[in-house]
Amino acid sequence: LHSDVDKGDGSIKYILSGEGASSIFIIDENTGDIHATKRLDREEQAYYTLRAQALDRLTNKPVEPESEFVIKIQDINDNEPKFLDGPYTAGVPEMSPVGLD
Repeated sequence: LHSDVDKGDGSIKYILSGEGASSIFIIDENTGDIHATKRLDREEQAYYTLRAQALDRLTNKPVEPESEFVIKIQDINDNEPKFLDGPYTAGVPEMSPVGLD
């Protein structure tokens, strides 16, 4: 996150609010860099809606309108298949039609 008003002199601070702000997601108030504090699982929550704002550090007044954004969690195959009663044996005759059980 970065404001065009930010000249890099420390006069701007960035704040984050919304789902998981300050617990799951943190923002560096000086740079606007946002980080996740833990590994996220799409099966627990598919997305988070956050709001960010750049404030004048001296007056605490916004220098730009608040921005809302959505962080969408991508799924990875973290649940490997398990075959409890294996081993299994199967065969498919050569030249079998597609899609038959």
